[in-house]
Amino acid sequence: MTVNRSGTAAVLTAVLCVLGTYEALAGGRGGSGSQEPEPSGQSYGKNLMSRVVFKAEGGSAKAGDTGSLTPAAVDWKPPACWYEPYWKAKDFKTFVEAQWSIYESVGGDAAGMAGDKEHYKGGKPYKDFNVDKNDKGMWWVGVKNPDMEGDPATGACERKTFWVDNGEPANAPQAIGPKILAALAYQQTRVPDTEVELKPEAKSTVNLPTWAWLDKGTFKDVEVRAELPGTGLWAQTTAKPASLHMEPGTGDAETYPASGECEFNEDGSIGTPYTRGASQHEPPCGIKYLRATSGQPYQLTASVTWEIEWTGTGGAKGNLPDGTFETTQAMNVQEIQSINR
Repeated sequence: MTVNRSGTAAVLTAVLCVLGTYEALAGGRGGSGSQEPEPSGQSYGKNLMSRVVFKAEGGSAKAGDTGSLTPAAVDWKPPACWYEPYWKAKDFKTFVEAQWSIYESVGGDAAGMAGDKEHYKGGKPYKDFNVDKNDKGMWWVGVKNPDMEGDPATGACERKTFWVDNGEPANAPQAIGPKILAALAYQQTRVPDTEVELKPEAKSTVNLPTWAWLDKGTFKDVEVRAELPGTGLWAQTTAKPASLHMEPGTGDAETYPASGECEFNEDGSIGTPYTRGASQHEPPCGIKYLRATSGQPYQLTASVTWEIEWTGTGGAKGNLPDGTFETTQAMNVQEIQSINR
């Protein structure tokens, strides 16, 4: 029988483009490439998508833009990769044997498949994909954090797909649990923008305080729940607004208080709304510009700090780094001209 090598190579290339490399498929090596995260459990090319799902509640009482938190701890990062339970034994067997069949049909690496057949089917160490234990455990795979593409740390979960009995630890430092889920929920937290109420609005006067405040109800606690369906594993983060920090956008200004840090009041508001006749008093939260703008307005930066705590499976709980989200507002500052008679 004559084998058309060029034709076989073309078919093999096409199959690999669709399915990814044999090693990645059979070994369950994780990642998401350029795909957006989906709780589907499907394979995209050589990548398996995490099955973690998210649900968010809370935030702004008003419609508006939202954004991701910037961790106050500059050295904090969400998990770059992790291992999670993915396959029942029979499902994994069906999936991998289908890949073997396709790979063999196009003249794939027989030696490479032989090693995996011994590993997963031949008893070294697993026998017939552990189908006799189908309801007594799961096959675990490594997946990459889709939001950290290009980070070298995503390559740390390269262990071949492995079996874990129900109730037994996964015996891997990156095995998913409440703490990892909490970090992933933190990463998915979206908070409302920070448009501060000002008096006077968008135009201040040199040496006269500009009052700043946020009404109660502007912000609500933001809750994000991350869970792995069918496993009982979950974690929920709660982000609570803690303080407002203002940067005037120029060194020729003073803030109230001097630190520029305005604390939230007990009712969830910040500062005190301006009332008629209060312009000569110092506001509990505000700014006084000492020099007028000329042409270009100052850029007032307002950032809200959010404190993050979490709870999870089995009573697990803890805190995560504070997060901040900032916006800017243009401020024109005028100078009152006086006439001496």
